[in-house]
Amino acid sequence: MSAKIAIVVPLFNESDNVQPLVDELVRVFAAEKRTWEIVLVDDSSTDDTWARITQAQRADARVRGLRHTQNRGQSAAVWTGIAGSTAPLLCTLDGDLQNDPAELPRMLGLLGEVDFVCGHRVNRQDSLVRKISSRIARAARKAALRADFADTGCALRAFRRECLDGVFPFNGLHRFLPILVAGGGFRCREVPVNHRPRVAGVSKYGVWNRLGRGIHDLIGVGWYQRRRIARVRIEDSRAT
Repeated sequence: MSAKIAIVVPLFNESDNVQPLVDELVRVFAAEKRTWEIVLVDDSSTDDTWARITQAQRADARVRGLRHTQNRGQSAAVWTGIAGSTAPLLCTLDGDLQNDPAELPRMLGLLGEVDFVCGHRVNRQDSLVRKISSRIARAARKAALRADFADTGCALRAFRRECLDGVFPFNGLHRFLPILVAGGGFRCREVPVNHRPRVAGVSKYGVWNRLGRGIHDLIGVGWYQRRRIARVRIEDSRAT
């Protein structure tokens, strides 16, 4: 039976976090009546992340592993997971255990009111440099894109697949997804979510390796937002 909900998790060198994350997701979704699957995407890790994924899949058929043969980044891994599932409802979260999976059922429950729910980490367990960088990025997005989401970098999301209509994959997509979805005319809501300190693995975040890319992304997304064809209600003469 095809899954109704897919939980997509990008992973890169997170071997120690794979099984704890799977175990936590299984507990969180134990009461879910709809069918669901966990899609773990290994972005060509150099540790034994893939081996841990295959072990988790053998232990639970609801776990599915996909692997990039070359490292392509977080956006590519998220897109691979989304494209690799046919579930009409999608959830995403990071694989470092900082996102709290317990937030997802509440976020899925809001999809009766809106189309896209994204998290806002109100008590971030990150370094001061990372917090300051996020504030600067928010101000830049607001000025360049005329869209203000408090925390587009939060990977904790739940949304309907149709929200991706008009969204195209590019390196950096995961940081702009709420803005692109809202720009497409879908109903979005940002909700406060729990954020936890990292307990295993190493952060791949760096200020200088994202600054130039972020500027280029702002220019590109700004152009697209101004030129995109917005959703419009269609009336068909044959239906009257």
